[in-house]
Amino acid sequence: MCGRYGFGNPARLGTLPLGVTFPALTPRYNVAPSQAVPLVLQEGHTRELRMAKWGLIPFWAEDPGIGHKLANARADGIAAKPAFRAAFKQQRGLMPADLFYEWQVVPGHQGKQPWCIRLPDDEPFVMAALWDLWQPKHDPIADPMLTCCIITTEANATMEPIHHRMPVILPLNDVDAWLDPHTAPADAARLLRPYERPLHAYQVKTWVNATRHDDAQCALPMVRSDAHRSEQFFDD
Repeated sequence: MCGRYGFGNPARLGTLPLGVTFPALTPRYNVAPSQAVPLVLQEGHTRELRMAKWGLIPFWAEDPGIGHKLANARADGIAAKPAFRAAFKQQRGLMPADLFYEWQVVPGHQGKQPWCIRLPDDEPFVMAALWDLWQPKHDPIADPMLTCCIITTEANATMEPIHHRMPVILPLNDVDAWLDPHTAPADAARLLRPYERPLHAYQVKTWVNATRHDDAQCALPMVRSDAHRSEQFFDD
């Protein structure tokens, strides 16, 4: 799964050739589900960047609380699962980032070791996403809520020792086909594969475990002396 990510250098997100204009964003180092996130989407021939709530609420949902369970969508079977199949047909999006986190099970310890994963030179990238608009049935004149989720796939060679899954990081030459609502679901599904280029993964402190912490310290590499302090290594 992918439960946290960030964009520590939001100005670089604007260098991604996505055909949208990025607003001035505050650096984020610990974005969590239920929070507002930048989302690139396309309707017809119009592509735009909007802020969305992370945690997909399908348009048919009675209870918006379902979004708490739908921060991620597994690529395998995505076209058939009720929560995702409608969005997968024509409502595919991108969540720009420059880092994400994963937690590694460490034998002999109760806690998990957090890792930060980035591209070389901390380059920005885009994660495959789905989006939907949800409107409460009891308030038909309310503005629809835009929500989204990250699509995950099997781990690549970098991620395998850390976790068995990772977000789908789309190569930039796949972006147009992914966003195009006219791309057939079967063709879109072929784009959902483990990232093939190098990734840089390193351990960080459990400071990142708490969602109230959203600063550069979340993504700082853990130095060797810290690794021997079990109270910092495994405790929040």
